[in-house]
Amino acid sequence: MNTFLWCFCSSRPAVLRKCRQLKVSFLHAHFHSVVTGDHSRHRHYTSTTRTVTAGQMSHNNSDQVKGCLDQTSNSDTVDHSSRGGSRKQDSLDPAGKKATSQTASCETRGKIEKTMPTSSEKKGEGGGEKTGTSVENAEKGAKNPTSDEHRDKKGQNSHSNSASENSRASNQPSQREPMDTSDSSSSATRPKPGPTYPIKNLKTMENFSSELNQQIPMKGPMKDHTILIDTSHFRSGVIIPYEGKHVWDAYHVKLPHLYPSPASHQKSRASSSRWDNTCHALLKLTKGSFSIGDVQTAIMSYNSSNKDKWTFDAFYYYGQRLHPTDNNLHMVIPKMVKLAVGLPDLIKRPIPLLRQQQTQAITMTQQQISCLLANAFFCTFPHRNNTGPGSEYANYPTINFSSLFDSRSDPVKAGLQAEKLRAIFHYFDTVTNEGPHQDSASKPDGLVTFERICIPPSLLPNWNNRKETLKNLHISSKGSIEKEGTGMLQVDFASKYIGGGVLKSGLVQEEILFLMSPELIVARLFTEKLADNECLKITGPQMYNITSGYSKGFEWVGPYNDQVKRDTWKRRYRQIVAIDALDFKNPKEQYIKDNIKRELNKAYVGFSGQPKTAIATGNWGCGAFKGDPKLKALIQLMAAAVADRDVAYFTFGNEHLASEIQRMHEMLAQNRVTVGKLYNWLKDYSGHYSREHHSPKDLYRFIREKIGHKESLL
Repeated sequence: MNTFLWCFCSSRPAVLRKCRQLKVSFLHAHFHSVVTGDHSRHRHYTSTTRTVTAGQMSHNNSDQVKGCLDQTSNSDTVDHSSRGGSRKQDSLDPAGKKATSQTASCETRGKIEKTMPTSSEKKGEGGGEKTGTSVENAEKGAKNPTSDEHRDKKGQNSHSNSASENSRASNQPSQREPMDTSDSSSSATRPKPGPTYPIKNLKTMENFSSELNQQIPMKGPMKDHTILIDTSHFRSGVIIPYEGKHVWDAYHVKLPHLYPSPASHQKSRASSSRWDNTCHALLKLTKGSFSIGDVQTAIMSYNSSNKDKWTFDAFYYYGQRLHPTDNNLHMVIPKMVKLAVGLPDLIKRPIPLLRQQQTQAITMTQQQISCLLANAFFCTFPHRNNTGPGSEYANYPTINFSSLFDSRSDPVKAGLQAEKLRAIFHYFDTVTNEGPHQDSASKPDGLVTFERICIPPSLLPNWNNRKETLKNLHISSKGSIEKEGTGMLQVDFASKYIGGGVLKSGLVQEEILFLMSPELIVARLFTEKLADNECLKITGPQMYNITSGYSKGFEWVGPYNDQVKRDTWKRRYRQIVAIDALDFKNPKEQYIKDNIKRELNKAYVGFSGQPKTAIATGNWGCGAFKGDPKLKALIQLMAAAVADRDVAYFTFGNEHLASEIQRMHEMLAQNRVTVGKLYNWLKDYSGHYSREHHSPKDLYRFIREKIGHKESLL
């Protein structure tokens, strides 16, 4: 019979050509009629698509169609490489219907030739969407004329638009990334994955309230944890600074009121200290009216060595275009001055520097943070204006706000930095608000903990033999880490220098996060550059600002009234971890096995520790750092599995990417692929990529083949 059908089709080229033009859902229906004897779907598609004339193929020629299907499957080759040129496209039928070859599941391609579905097919494995037989998918394709390929292209266009809006955005893939492609030749033929894991089922900090309450001791000092309040009084509901002995050395923050006077001045009682001069200059701003020029004069009076280096054009730009909602600068600046000069009364013990290769924490009040930031605004911190090579603080980010005031006469930068200043001034307006009408729930009267975590290389995972399988994944193109991820461990796509360009012109994920919650900026005062086996974890920061846009589209929208609950130590149920991705000047370098291992270790360091909340993350290092989001998603999922945490992943509007990652997660989870096995596959891909770097396989296709999944040739 097969020989007869082959001869019949081969002797009729017109029939064969039509067979190749048929959309796959039509062929599936004919195939179904051949295998099962049920011709109802065959009649449905014949009447709907009108792709075959009565003289070329009748309803009774289903056996001929099967023969043509066999030949078409063997003769039409498809390029599945995401970089290997264009693939063959299914033709549109004469009625204008879109081809629906995309409706057959890649996960069930090998099942098309089976006459009976397996038990897994009957159950519809894959997260809730039934993918049992190709006929069922073909029927769905007929009901919805919009093909999956069309939806995939729509997702790709969305991705392209978001990338063009800001190619530097850390959670927006850059258009220039050659590796950020989809395995479109095969993904277009797979149905969308089943429902994602419900975000409401993910654990947040509220699920671990008792554990969080024990992190700070009620009595006595905690090793490697400096607490700037008296904990014995705190239990009674009173917050007062911890009394200690200040030091001026290389291991602690050099506070401005401790600046030593020259030896010659110490002999003369009439000589004023630098701090005295600072307070005298600033307090002038609390008397009567003042201008931005007066603020500049005050700041430069104790920073005279920088008079030829600093400009305040961005600050002037802000003042000249003062928005009506910001028209309270004359009230906010004096309150900021009082906050700054109150430093000696609020900070009464040394603040340690969080130095490299040391696990150490600092807990302070929100008021103490605001005092330190007020001093940063007025540029009072000594020895912190020079971070050039060889300088004392070359390994630390800047903290004084001088760089935020200076846009180098670039009107675009000046406008964006003015938006930053709107966020900063609203923060100070909130923390200095002593009015009776302030919402008690959003009053900044709690604590915040900054913890540098270092895991020695000897204690990092041996990725080759990890037996864990992937944890639960909630993935969505909608939502954000900051909002939908509230209460989870929120990933800051950080720079090695914490805060990145927040005090300059930078405006991507990390900088915007620090403007939404300016309390994070104080970490720049004491956090040394992060090493490869380190992260910074912040527990309890408050959100103050609503913003919109990225990079050149950034704007301050308005106040945010933070109602997030607090733990016993009055820290918000908000935890942020700063982990810095590698910056790939050459994107191909990210597939080198040593770089894959580095990123795995970095993510693991950030995800380790307690409490075991879910992780809220996204396209870490996939903007300016040119990371492949599909690779970075796997890396984060692997690290989360070893750290025993679920994941909430947000793709920032990229629906196609969300579908690709979810589909891969489903396949890995269903096949119980261990982290160790997946790691070794990534190493294999590294070798493949180095050999075939001009036209390598798509990463996810490579992994599917490792699992044993066969791609469709339809």
